[in-house]
Amino acid sequence: MSELTPAPAATFSAGWLALREVTDHRARSAALEAKLSARLSPLAEQRIVDLGAGSGSNLRALAPKLGPRQHWILVDHDDTLAEAARTAFRAFADGWREDGGSLVLDLAGKEVTVEFALRDIAADPAAPMAFRPHLVTASAFYDLVSADWCRRFAAAFAGSGVVLHAALTCDGRDAWSPPHPADADIADAFRAHQATDKGFGPAAGADAATILGAALEAAGYAIETADSPWRLDAGDRQLIAELAKGTAQAAVESGRVPAAVAADWQQARAMAQGCVIGHVDLLALPRG
Repeated sequence: MSELTPAPAATFSAGWLALREVTDHRARSAALEAKLSARLSPLAEQRIVDLGAGSGSNLRALAPKLGPRQHWILVDHDDTLAEAARTAFRAFADGWREDGGSLVLDLAGKEVTVEFALRDIAADPAAPMAFRPHLVTASAFYDLVSADWCRRFAAAFAGSGVVLHAALTCDGRDAWSPPHPADADIADAFRAHQATDKGFGPAAGADAATILGAALEAAGYAIETADSPWRLDAGDRQLIAELAKGTAQAAVESGRVPAAVAADWQQARAMAQGCVIGHVDLLALPRG
């Protein structure tokens, strides 16, 4: 997984997702989210599919900026993360109630209905269409999938009128301070590991936003992107340490960097003054 430690079937721990959430929300493009909100505003109820939803961070970032009635379908392959999302939503909302298998949240007067759907979207990129969405969104997801998957996914939405939004897709840029002699070697090894199969075929990794944007343009969408980098400093010490650990582990697993070099780099980087990790946000609106 590009978001630090790759694993089969793109599995993340709830702890890691919680640790990065504040930084993720801070990095997201407010300008693209404002355009998204304006586009969906005429709808009486906005139906939203969140791919690779994990513990629900994307909803917590985006739902407060959307309309007064929303119906979210959170799609993931990991039911343990769905339970983590339920718990987090109850704490996040001003109020909540159960409605069958759904959770209905009160977010500052907005009514947000949340369903959870276990799906293997690796085999069927068109699966979100079954939920009749107005919007398909995802956060830190598309760098995990293959270029072929992106093209099949985009083709499934041609002529549908569905809006697509992708937050925090890794773009391969990173800058640590102060410099370390192994920075370039670690970065090259990490990107090689980033491109390994996460269950969708060889991962698009740092090229994902470009590949997805081109595929959506071919399917009849107008594309706008914005940088959304993590900017970490000494106040983000725990996240920096975990980032260094995951990056070093991936570099070793790539076979391109000796374990001793990666260990020395990790130790130094855990105490880094700061780092910038590049991401891109993307908004795709149907032409016409």
